[in-house]
Amino acid sequence: MHTKEKEYLKWYNKVGYGSGDIAGNVVYALLSAFVMIFLTDTVGMNAGIVGTLIAVSKLFDGVSDIFFGSLIDKTNTKMGKARPWMLYGYFGCAVCLVAIFCIPADISATAQYAWFFIAYTLLNAGFYTANNIAYSALTALVTKNNHERVQMGSIRFMFAFGTSMLIQTITVGLVAYFGGGAAAWRTVAIIYAIVGVISNTLSVLSVKELTPEELAEGDEVEPAAGAVDEKYSLIDAFKLLIRNKYYLMICASYILMQIYSATLNMGIYYMTYVLKNANLLGVFSWFINIPMIIGLLFTPTLVAKWGGMYKLNLTGYTIGTLGRLGVVIAGYLGSVPLMLVCTGIAAIGMSPLQGDMNALIATCSEYTYLTSGKRVDGTMYSCTSLGTKLGGGIGMPMCFNLLITLILTRLNVEKANEDLRKEHEAAHVEASAE
Repeated sequence: MHTKEKEYLKWYNKVGYGSGDIAGNVVYALLSAFVMIFLTDTVGMNAGIVGTLIAVSKLFDGVSDIFFGSLIDKTNTKMGKARPWMLYGYFGCAVCLVAIFCIPADISATAQYAWFFIAYTLLNAGFYTANNIAYSALTALVTKNNHERVQMGSIRFMFAFGTSMLIQTITVGLVAYFGGGAAAWRTVAIIYAIVGVISNTLSVLSVKELTPEELAEGDEVEPAAGAVDEKYSLIDAFKLLIRNKYYLMICASYILMQIYSATLNMGIYYMTYVLKNANLLGVFSWFINIPMIIGLLFTPTLVAKWGGMYKLNLTGYTIGTLGRLGVVIAGYLGSVPLMLVCTGIAAIGMSPLQGDMNALIATCSEYTYLTSGKRVDGTMYSCTSLGTKLGGGIGMPMCFNLLITLILTRLNVEKANEDLRKEHEAAHVEASAE
């Protein structure tokens, strides 16, 4: 058996790591759900101009993901490769988040738009990217046990969906509690930023990265011939990514998943103008997040029982696609209860991929190591940040689910890695016999 069967983490390491997504989601959930209504209704900015500035900001994001991933791979400190970026990057996130909700009222409109654009771009293209990629890359750097990686991902996204649901539920009430207006939004942003800093710091301190020697320990498979130099440029890193077909599949899936999420974030308009009841947004949020959290709870056990991630992910997303189709049909029938039931079914089906995505990316990174001899864990996890920003910026849920399901039919990287190991072992035995 491969040495990944060795256990590296205690339960508190996994829970501590997972709690780090509280930090990510007090930023992401607040911005995705409320920044537009704050800027337009409270500050008085033009929605069209704000939307354009956000779209332009995405141009900077496209370069920063692979850039920061490559920097993480080249980092060597006592804390490791990823933990320093995760720790210090979040302080910038907190400052920029507060800055977005502190746009001065006594400056010109042009200055207000510039203020927002600079703070938003620094947050997304800079600090959030560095923090998020580092956080995701830790999955591959603190353990070699794939079951533990799945557990880390499941626990992480239980915190993520729980935090997102909480932010969507309490934010409007909190703003009202603090008196409404710009000052109240600023107070809420400061509170969320402080919560984020605390949870992010605890997450960083809860795990310890393995040394390069520990990561290589027990590898019976020799890397590809001639690929022993770990030094590579940003262009080399990009080439390594695009040569890995499984990375491209994961990146496409991640982008589609985030487009799906961004589409759901527009649900407030559907509830208000189609169903004529804005309060239904909270109800639908519960029917999405609670089943998702329950599914995440069982994902590690199901991965072990099914002998890997491939069949479980494919089956799950097939169910998820059928569930979203049911939502569409129920919508045409005008049945809100049926829409809610189908929403819950879809969420359960989608939960395995959400839970084991980080482990899947780690397996994908191992594929690059087996074919090129280079470890590019940080660069490989750039797809998580890239997908979040591209998908969130584009914002037919059922159609996106169907596309992801089709991609998953080809995403059997676990079998590809096993085949590569067998080829290397056969070549090694043959060479030894000569």
